[in-house]
Amino acid sequence: FQSWVQPFIIMFTVPLATFGGFVGLAVVHSMSLNDRYMPVQNLDVLTILGFIILAGVVVNNAILIVAQTNNLMKGVDDSGNEIEALPAREAISEAVQSRVRPIFMSMLTSVGGMLPLVLTPGSGSELYRGLGAVIVGGMIFSTLFTLLLVPVLLSLVLGLQKRFSKDSSITVKAALVS
Repeated sequence: FQSWVQPFIIMFTVPLATFGGFVGLAVVHSMSLNDRYMPVQNLDVLTILGFIILAGVVVNNAILIVAQTNNLMKGVDDSGNEIEALPAREAISEAVQSRVRPIFMSMLTSVGGMLPLVLTPGSGSELYRGLGAVIVGGMIFSTLFTLLLVPVLLSLVLGLQKRFSKDSSITVKAALVS
């Protein structure tokens, strides 16, 4: 991204996903406490592996938004054709609009693939129930907040970068005049 700040915006989604993973695990844990035939679901090694998988998957959604925003600000559309470069806020809005469907498609396939691990009983299901709960909870939670918070953070960062670049150009012009 040729920026030190934009990767931090992307990495901001990982704590949100982690929180969602703990919420998903808490829901499954409370369900297992209420059903005496279901083994109690606790934090175990496979559940921790679910957090690692989750961290790798959720950053893709934020990458889609940030990369598309950068392309639109440079004047490149989805096909790689040149278009008129958009201002930052319009680029962010257009990027979210054009990437919301792929984001929801990836979230729904991940959640749909993991729901059988969480919901189906049977021998050996207790082994992967925590992993599925972490990924399902984390994906749902992080997708919603990625679509809300990443554009806001990106707008703030791009606005600050624009402001500081204007201030530095003014001081450089003032120094050249005097």
